[in-house]
Amino acid sequence: MKKDIRAYTYEQLQEEMASLGEKKFRAKQIYEWLHVKLAEDFEEMTNLSKSLREKLEKEYTILPVKMLERQESALDGTNKFLFRLYDGNVVESVLMRYKHGNSVCISSQVGCRMGCRFCASTIGGLVRNLSPSEMLGQIYQIQRIIGERISNVVIMGTGEPLDNFENFLRFIRLLTDEHGLNISQRNVTVSTCGIVPKMLELAKEKLQITLALSLHGATQEKRKELMPVANKYSLDEVLDACDAYFEETGRRITFEYSLVHGVNDRDEDAKELTAILKQRNCHLNLIPVNPIKERTFEQPSRKNALNFKNKLEKSGINVTIRREMGADIDGACGQLRRRYVQTNNE
Repeated sequence: MKKDIRAYTYEQLQEEMASLGEKKFRAKQIYEWLHVKLAEDFEEMTNLSKSLREKLEKEYTILPVKMLERQESALDGTNKFLFRLYDGNVVESVLMRYKHGNSVCISSQVGCRMGCRFCASTIGGLVRNLSPSEMLGQIYQIQRIIGERISNVVIMGTGEPLDNFENFLRFIRLLTDEHGLNISQRNVTVSTCGIVPKMLELAKEKLQITLALSLHGATQEKRKELMPVANKYSLDEVLDACDAYFEETGRRITFEYSLVHGVNDRDEDAKELTAILKQRNCHLNLIPVNPIKERTFEQPSRKNALNFKNKLEKSGINVTIRREMGADIDGACGQLRRRYVQTNNE
């Protein structure tokens, strides 16, 4: 297979050009075409000689991320995209428009092997990891389609980013590189279900990205009920890893908590959450669960969700309920991809 040119860092691309006998400044031109002008084909690189373009075509590839489907919410303008990759696999991404700018939520894997009980992404398991350039490709495609800059990126779509750790790290370096889109690390959030060794490794990188932990249960027993990963890493271990991330980076942790009616939205759950979060510099994001047909979990009523939030606030917890966006389209993560896969496999 040809080499994936969009996955090279700026420095690596300089080395590649030197190995081809090209001048150093060619790397700057090519990097700009790939990561600023968002070129999808070497023929677009018009300030390169024809012979260099032919050389690039022969040695390298720009992995395609092509839009298959686009859904747009009539309620809030949220867009959901289904993208096809070079091997026919599909992933989904979401564009959310806020006053502070355009935010994109991307996938890091095709499928997922974490098995969280309430998630559509994990049904069918993990197919493969995405390369750094395929993660970038989702953002670049959306930016090309809408003709507007993306200012915030969330890696919270299909897949567990820390289960694809090396590719994820390279993606962050490329996304925030001053020669490329140059998105601030502080505008990037990564969500994990709690792979402790990788959380500790990420802390040592001292990046300025926000770490969001999918908590979903305030006790080890409740987490095990909802998240198979809790059988491997205890709640205490996961919280210690969150503390280590804060100590290394100074970045406040976000805790994601999917509210499931009758499962983790009771008074005792609020008390248990308060007990583990009160002493931590953190933010709690309550997410009323999106029902999916393969699961029996139900979303709490708006009133119950607000009551739960109010109990936490009175206990001094910094908490919000995530605004439901794209409720009239395939809202839950993984739903659009799952529907496509089912339809095409029948």
